[in-house]
Amino acid sequence: MTVKPFEQVVDEHGPAVLRVCRAVVGPVDAEDAWSETFLSALRAYPDLPDDADVGAWLVTIAHRKAIDITRARARRAVPVHEVPDRPSTRGRPEDWDGDLWTALAQLPDKQRAVVAYHYVAGLPYKDIATITGGSTDAARRAAADGMKTLRATYQQGAKP
Repeated sequence: MTVKPFEQVVDEHGPAVLRVCRAVVGPVDAEDAWSETFLSALRAYPDLPDDADVGAWLVTIAHRKAIDITRARARRAVPVHEVPDRPSTRGRPEDWDGDLWTALAQLPDKQRAVVAYHYVAGLPYKDIATITGGSTDAARRAAADGMKTLRATYQQGAKP
């Protein structure tokens, strides 16, 4: 089997990985997560087995980069000249992607990740279990719970 050029891998899987990154870390940090994912993938690509599922492999890397970004975000201080009287709404993910990001952001981390990996990246639950370190049944349950919450959120939003 001939190994595809890495540029072709980026062309084929880049949009799906970016959608996953947006769903997991939000629109503000998604491009950084995407870039870090493909930089890591480029280094490891020559050693990837011929029979590897490249899409699942890339989502696994994106998952780890998302964890890194989430941890870094939690430690990052936000410098301000003066403390505002109320929170700012400029540059917040909710303002960029609207209702979907708001609903996704309210899900617990595991549910948000599993929903992104299954419904955005199209990964089977078996691969998601490997990525998240749980069982196939736990991944399926997290996705079901996350989707139930999202459906309830959108149904409430649709009512007058």
